Amino acid sequence: MSNIKSIKKIALHLLIWLLNYLLFAFVVHSDWNGFDNYSDTGYNTLAFAYIYGLVTNIFLFYAQVFWLVPKIYMQRKKAKFYVLSFSICLVVSLIETYFDYILYDVFKIYDTDGFMDNFSVTVAVNLLYSAAGFYYIFRLAHKKSEKEKQLLIEESFKAELKYLKAQLNPHFLFNGINNVYHLIGKNDTLAKDTLLQFSELLRYQLYESGTQIILEKELDFVLQYIKMEKTRKGSDIQLNYNIEFENPTKKIVPLLLIPIIENAFKHCSNHINNNDNIIDIKIKEVGGKLSLHCTNTFDNVTGKHDVGGIGLINVKRRLSLVYPDKHELTISKKNSRFMADLIIDL
Repeated sequence: MSNIKSIKKIALHLLIWLLNYLLFAFVVHSDWNGFDNYSDTGYNTLAFAYIYGLVTNIFLFYAQVFWLVPKIYMQRKKAKFYVLSFSICLVVSLIETYFDYILYDVFKIYDTDGFMDNFSVTVAVNLLYSAAGFYYIFRLAHKKSEKEKQLLIEESFKAELKYLKAQLNPHFLFNGINNVYHLIGKNDTLAKDTLLQFSELLRYQLYESGTQIILEKELDFVLQYIKMEKTRKGSDIQLNYNIEFENPTKKIVPLLLIPIIENAFKHCSNHINNNDNIIDIKIKEVGGKLSLHCTNTFDNVTGKHDVGGIGLINVKRRLSLVYPDKHELTISKKNSRFMADLIIDL
């Protein structure tokens, strides 16, 4: 693929130089230092002169592209670069002017400007082609550098997302095992059922959650988790939840919602009157916008409930990487209630 691209690039450059020659030597009525392509002598003297003229232009252009800019200018030897560039241009222009005078004799052209005038014009044009070569390679190098920077940023983002996702599994596993542990001995049947549900959820995390997943599947995972927690908590909490979605085939980055919901169950209050232990979860997707509202009461004891934790910190970072400028996450506490509101533009 790279070879084909290189061949196409070379062919394009050859075509441009050929068109350049044909345009000025034959198509457009032009004159150059006494040579022209429209005189009555019957000779297209410019066609002959422009052969070596174009060769010098090509030489100066590619001297910048392959040597002067990458080997000298890019190595921070700018003074050497400018001296060499101008010196080469002067030498090449001198040689070109010498060939001009040979052709003057061949075609008996005598109505020309003086040597210094012809030489000055040649230097000016050659400097232009030299500058074009500088601009071409410098722009190309800049674009390549920007592309490499972008790839580096993307690779960095991918690595960080992979790390953040890897954090979820042990965090989720720790909380799940801890929940089952506290049920053992108190209600072994419930512990078995919870462990079975937990293993299904863990299987989803390990095997089915790729880079992006169908919204319906992700919300089903969330629903199964809520049901597992409802079974485990029983009548200790007042749980209200509602999940609605309009476009089941929409794609979403997996495991973004679960840490918020997990946080609500983990930090829900433990009042004697279970009517005071409330968790309210609403998830809705309409027109490609997904909203999650999650509220839970918490015990207002210093140091017991902190806004965040590894799960929510993880969510914030993943959202900033995957949905920059496409999400809004608000976390707040008010009157012993912890509220998390998330809106994602899918």
